[in-house]
Amino acid sequence: MNLRSLRRFLPVVLLAAMVVMLVVAIGPAEAAPSPQARTVPIQILAVNDFHGALMPPGTIGTPTGNVNAGGAEYLATWIKTMKADNPKTVVVSAGDMIGATPLLSALFHDEPAIETFNEIGLDFNAVGNHEFDEGLAELMRMQNGGCHPVDGCADGDPFDGADFRYLAANVVYEGTNRTIFPAYRVMTFSGVKVAFIGMTLEGTPGIVSPSGIAGLDFKDEADTVNRLVGILKTKGVKAVVVLVHEGGYPAVSTEYNGCSGISGPIVDIVERTRDEVDLFITGHTHQAYNCVIDGRVVTSAASNGRLVTRINMEVSRKTKDVTSISAENVIVTQTVTKDPAITALIAKYNAFAAPLANRIIGSITADFVRGASRGVESNIGRLIADAMLDATDDPDTGNAQIAFMNPGGIREDFLVSDIAAGEAPGEVTFGEMFIVQPFGNAMVTMDLTGTQIDAALEAQWIGVNPVPGNKLLQVSEGFTYSYSAAVAADPANAGNVVDINTIMLNGVPIDPNGVYRVTVNSFIADGGDQFPVFVQGTNRLGGAVDTDALEAYFAAHSPLTPDPVARITVLP
Repeated sequence: MNLRSLRRFLPVVLLAAMVVMLVVAIGPAEAAPSPQARTVPIQILAVNDFHGALMPPGTIGTPTGNVNAGGAEYLATWIKTMKADNPKTVVVSAGDMIGATPLLSALFHDEPAIETFNEIGLDFNAVGNHEFDEGLAELMRMQNGGCHPVDGCADGDPFDGADFRYLAANVVYEGTNRTIFPAYRVMTFSGVKVAFIGMTLEGTPGIVSPSGIAGLDFKDEADTVNRLVGILKTKGVKAVVVLVHEGGYPAVSTEYNGCSGISGPIVDIVERTRDEVDLFITGHTHQAYNCVIDGRVVTSAASNGRLVTRINMEVSRKTKDVTSISAENVIVTQTVTKDPAITALIAKYNAFAAPLANRIIGSITADFVRGASRGVESNIGRLIADAMLDATDDPDTGNAQIAFMNPGGIREDFLVSDIAAGEAPGEVTFGEMFIVQPFGNAMVTMDLTGTQIDAALEAQWIGVNPVPGNKLLQVSEGFTYSYSAAVAADPANAGNVVDINTIMLNGVPIDPNGVYRVTVNSFIADGGDQFPVFVQGTNRLGGAVDTDALEAYFAAHSPLTPDPVARITVLP
């Protein structure tokens, strides 16, 4: 190359040399950062219908057999372990955390259940029907804290209330649109917002004591959600989760992660709800299912903390929409380490409860059990109705001639083999009795005409608890009647199922115009379970608490032997 050419290329050479020197000085270039993930992974852990089940409640059915499941010590460990997998985790409940609870929680007005979920780290609980068992004021105490107005702080410690938030989108004060608790809450994860709407079933007034919900209105579930979705859209919230205390019935109950032949109210609710709702976490029916209905994921985790539904949801950073959802019902096995904080909590309350719970009240010679459904007569139903009659059949207590017991108030069986505290086989403790009848309802004796009694029986096939024909009143000794299964099966016959001529008292047909003294518990005396005729009863006389009546019956008649003779005849 000649000198002239060298001069022409010299600037290029010098520039290249400078680049080489710069690279040597600073070393090789670092790799460019990876682009931000397009979606935000959010984990939702869900339970429903816990019902204060601090102690292991039993088993969960699976396709290969029953598995021991549940217990608050194990539930806490499972949830805390799952939470550790994803810092973007929300823990939710679809209602009935309290109410219809075992003695250990009920003795302390369900404060132990609230404290358990404070420790677990629950974020939201949709109100269920049982949240109203002791009335609105008591439910507010569950949220806000304070000692019980009658019993005080029975464990000796202040009660601070729930750290989590109750949600009640469809429960408003009468004549207003003001909800008793927030309708929803919005959580933000890495810039994306997720709304959680919580509510109970519209039919709550038909299955709780009317006095407990006086002054409240319960709105349609789907209509409520659809209105709120519009509001949330204006706030830029596109990911919507509904926690609803209403559910369905799968055709195969042991497929706890399946959805074979799902039916029931939840199907209609989902289908009537706007497409913007991405996920439904449900309850009330105590069923386990993992479904896709109308293109949306719909789940339920059975009851009593035996399952946790683990849901993984991806939300787009760009559009803020949900891009995918997967769900799995996980069995709360008892193979993990117990949570020490819950163990300590249970031990504390057991120390207060044990002397009362372990007291022997009587004995049985054979099992007293519920029927296969709430639509059949049972020997334990006969026992409880007889105890109610026995407690109210003299002049001082009401002169009752008939007693009716709603089957939904019978929550467990009396089994000879149950050994709660080292008692002998067949002996029954107060704690076992309380599990059978956990509501603490007072008895009410009233005047009803024969026509009104007939109307009460007809109401068994009308209403929503949970389906027509599934609330067969259990009747006391001496009262009999018959009905046709074929007639009862046709909804068109509602109100005309029972022939009044078959209704007998001590073998004598009742007089349609005659007046009879009838005892029921305070729940259905106020029209609960959709028995409005009991509200019409006159000359009402309040009586003892139902558990007191049953305990007195055990004391007077032990050992008790089941009555095998049906009092309700089912014709073809």
